[in-house]
Amino acid sequence: MKFDKASHSEHISTHFDAELEQIKSNLMAMGGLVEQQLADALAALASRDALLAERAQKSDNKINQMEITIDEECIRIIARRQPAASDLRLVVAISKANRDLERVGDETCRIARYATKMLREGVPSNTEVRHIGRHVSEMVRNSLTAFARYDTELAYQVAREDFNVDEEYKFAMRALVTDMMEEPRHVARNMNIIWILRSLERIGDHACNISDHLIYLVKGINVSHSSLEQIKETVRE
Repeated sequence: MKFDKASHSEHISTHFDAELEQIKSNLMAMGGLVEQQLADALAALASRDALLAERAQKSDNKINQMEITIDEECIRIIARRQPAASDLRLVVAISKANRDLERVGDETCRIARYATKMLREGVPSNTEVRHIGRHVSEMVRNSLTAFARYDTELAYQVAREDFNVDEEYKFAMRALVTDMMEEPRHVARNMNIIWILRSLERIGDHACNISDHLIYLVKGINVSHSSLEQIKETVRE
């Protein structure tokens, strides 16, 4: 059974409607904070701003608390309302997206810590970090927009972009490893960059997961282990 936005808003209990809208609104608010945290961490690297790196790390506590609150709200709705069909899928999708957003926050906090370390050591930023960072930031933003609008086509675009980010990540890793083999003096510097790139690649994966949850919500089909072509077919059928 597919998700029907019209029927979703026509429950007997208006309180139930309000509860569903509230947890979705809370998820979007958490997403906005995660987006800002990621922007701060990447800006800290690009502009060598220790204050931005510190702000990104401090944001993680609030994100963790929001994750706990949304999780408790989802459990409460399931226990009290016993939702079925598309309503149940909405609560499950929000619960899963909530977990992925919290993990984006964790990875971003890790990036901010490495940014602080690189600033102390006078290590310059990396072109690939900035490039992949822009792509991943766009993925996070688009995954949240797709969720807010029930836009499966945009969700598919996020999945497609994840493939591109994975390819860029592999290329950057090969270049860094080659550089370390040729210039042992660069090992410590490059290791910091490698860990940042690894976190960015994981953030892209979590953004892709959020898009997968949205497709499951709207289409009723789990595409988490599907190929790009299969996701495309699911979205456009």
